[in-house]
Parts: sequence; structure tokens; C-alpha cells
Amino acid sequence: MSEHLDVVIVGAGLSGIGAAHHLQTALPDRTYLVLEARETIGGTWDLFRYPGVRSDSDMHTLGYRFRPWTDAKAIADGPAILDYVRATATEAGIDRRIRFGHKVVDASWDSGTARWTLTVEHAAATVTMTCSYLYVCGGYYHYDRGYTPEFDGIEDFGGRVVHPQHWPDDLDHAGRRVVVIGSGATAVTLVPALARDAAHVTMLQRSPTYILSAPTVDAVATRLRALLGPRRAYAVTRWKNVLISTLIYQLSQRRPAMMRKFIREQTIKQLPEGYEVDVHFNPAYGPWDQRLCLVPDADLFRAIGDGSASVVTDRIDRFTERGLRLASGAEIEADIVVTATGLRLLALGGIRLAVDGREVPLPETMAYKGMMLGGVPNFAFTIGYTNASWTLKADLVAEYVCRLLRHMDAHSYDYCVPVPDPAIDARPLLDFQAGYVLRSLDRFPKAGSRAPWRLGMNYAQDVLTLRHGRIDDGTLRFARATRHRAGSDVLAEPGGH
Repeated sequence: MSEHLDVVIVGAGLSGIGAAHHLQTALPDRTYLVLEARETIGGTWDLFRYPGVRSDSDMHTLGYRFRPWTDAKAIADGPAILDYVRATATEAGIDRRIRFGHKVVDASWDSGTARWTLTVEHAAATVTMTCSYLYVCGGYYHYDRGYTPEFDGIEDFGGRVVHPQHWPDDLDHAGRRVVVIGSGATAVTLVPALARDAAHVTMLQRSPTYILSAPTVDAVATRLRALLGPRRAYAVTRWKNVLISTLIYQLSQRRPAMMRKFIREQTIKQLPEGYEVDVHFNPAYGPWDQRLCLVPDADLFRAIGDGSASVVTDRIDRFTERGLRLASGAEIEADIVVTATGLRLLALGGIRLAVDGREVPLPETMAYKGMMLGGVPNFAFTIGYTNASWTLKADLVAEYVCRLLRHMDAHSYDYCVPVPDPAIDARPLLDFQAGYVLRSLDRFPKAGSRAPWRLGMNYAQDVLTLRHGRIDDGTLRFARATRHRAGSDVLAEPGGH
């Protein structure tokens, strides 16, 4: 006797909780469960626990469209975001639909019965269940381990080496000399947070990153809340911030020299007079070719200004017993080295897909609207924007999935599948030059050279396409099951085990 759901959502992080909320609000009669491999709600915001962990997007866009962010801080810390996600799940009763410690490892589709059969690892055993629609919201980070390059002599180092993804609870950095290797979002978050208590923190970067300061508190949002109330103010602030971030991105792509000059001028204002800005904050690439880092209230620049932190731009020759020797011959002494050197990506949480008995090789598939796979029926996944808040796209994907399911109900269809056009050229799914993306792109689905196979990175355009565009657009093929389904299926009740 197998358990059957209308929808299975994989992942109880920011995307999964949002997807569940949209689903039960739009289609309250649908049975669903959220399967979460870990033992708690929160995903990335529970996994990352390094000092100072926070959003690198404002919370008016990282927050859900349906649940206003009302805290005064627009740039929020990790614990506050985690509380927000968990409160969303609890208030909507979603927490009762989550099964923790359930890792989906295989998903096999059968067109005859129009069902997925899921193989799920739980408590050292394997269980199976079926569902009509599979919705993967596990993000794209490899949760088991981060990325650390091979460093010569690391075994000689007499101090401690840690990766931010696995921050030890017992690590005391107070009064210690700390070197943070890296210059991305994690590094620029860690450095000022560690600098409050450490003897000194050095950000050791191979090459610079574009960094902009933003106020922790959005004064316009605060004023709008007083005038319009929290819900209306949230909607207005959300669109304000979308438009500002879109403008910055578009100018960076179309007028890179102008934006480079603007960012450089802002950086000079934040740093001590005479600081070597062109050595440490002048990237070789164009603005937004990689993600632009946001620092709240110039905290990184202030730490540099008061001497509690410094930046060194050089390459590592090797670790030594007392620290790091650089390619220039200089040495940095350290008690703790933090390898903020990046993340590993994992497509679809490592789930193996098969359709009608044939394995689906992900790198050979093409993503439809950046959220479904060509040739894979009744399946959706969430990948957020690289140039804006993840949740903006996650909300739109969830809305689209609900519209799609409603359309199938209205026409008595059992399943739908995007049919690829062989004339469309393949492109990388993520057109983004960050190292963590480039290292893993060959294991991800492809995008196409034109819509609807091209992954959009424009929220306003996606609002029109995903929220209001036609469902039956000529690319989706709809069908009905051809075989009788077994009568022994058991519908899952709310709640888990």
C-alpha cells in the first residue's frame, strides 16, 4: 500500500515554505507534503551559522510577497530571516505538513498512470510514495560541504582552519589574529563581524570585488509604513527596490565604465584618505559580471578605517606553521584561517530523475522558463535570480505552478510536459561568471537561446510572463493518463511522521 499526494514539495527552506503557502492558499483541496532532508525548517538560513551571517538583499524583496517584512532592519541577519521563515510556516500550518529527515534520492515518472514514484531515505531505511506533481525547492547549494581549493602546506599550520559553511560552535575568535580568504559576499560579511572581537582580521583576496554600502534601515519604508500601513507600504517598497536594483543592473551591463566610476567614487568616500582603492577595490571584470556585494552601513569600510581589519590583495604561496606565505614573499601570521572560498552547487539536490524507465541526464535537458525541464512531465524547480533577491523569482514560480495546476484541472488533464524545439541553441543555465557557478555549470540543465527556454533575469518581465502570460503557449503539451491507477493508494493527511 503506497501513500499518494497530489503534490510533493522538496525542501523546507525559504522557497519550499513559500511554495507550500501559495499552493494551499490557491488550491486548498490539494493534498501535499514537504519533504526535508534535514531536521529543521530554514534551509540555507539554518545551515549557515557563521558570525554576522545576513542577507545580501533587502528584506522587502527577499521577503515573501504574501507576508510583509515589518522589522525596521531592511538588511537582516540570519537568525531574523530564519525566524521569519519559521513563523510563516507555523502561522499557515505548513509545519504540520513537513516530514523531516526525508531525503528524496530518486524520482521516476510513469506516463501511463501520470504519477511520480519517489524513493526517499529516512532513518536508515528507504520508503516510497507517489505524487502527481513534483516540485523541487531545495536551492542549488551542496549542503554537505563547501568549496576549498587545495592549499600547499595546510597540514603544517599550527592554528585552526574553518569553512564558513561548517562553522564550529566551539570556535572562539576573541583576541585572535584571523585571516579570511576570499572577497565575496561571505567574506565581506565575516570580516566586520569578526573584527569586533578579534585582535585583527585580514581579508586576503586574490582579486577585488565590487562592494556598495546600503543603509540597514530603509527610511522610505519606515515612512511609508506610518502613512500606508504595513501591507501597502511593503508592496510599494518592494517595487521601489526592484526598480532601483534593476536600474543598477541594467546600467552596469550597458554603461559599465560609468558604473565602475560611480562605485569607485562611493568606495573612496567610505575609506580613509589615501587608501589604495585601485589595488584592493578595483575588480578586473565589469560591474555585475559577478554578484555585486552589499554591506550594511559601510561596516566593512568602517572596520578598515578604524584599523580592526585590513585587506591584502595577493596570491597564496603556501600555509606555514604560523600563518600564510604569499606569492609576493610577504607573510601573514594567523591563529585562525577562514576559507570563505566559495560553495559547491548541486542540481536538484542530487535527485536522480527517470521518465518512463529512462534516466534523465540533466546536462542534456533544457529548462523551460527557468523552472521546468523539457521532456520531464509534471515537474518544477526553483532557481532564483542571480542579480536580485531569490524570493522574487521563487514567488513567481510558485504562482505559475498554481496557475498551471488550475489550468489542468479546468481541462481534465493529468499531466503536462514542455516539448523542446530542436532549432533552439543551448546556453548555460546561469549566465554568471562567479567561480562557484562556473565550477558546476556542466552538471546543470541548459537554457535556450530564446524564450521560453531562456532563463530570464528581469523581475518585471517575469511578472508579465509567469503571473499573467498564457499557460497553453504552444510549448507545453497536455495529456491524460492511459492506464488505470491502482486502487490501494492512500492520500496523506496533514501532519508528518
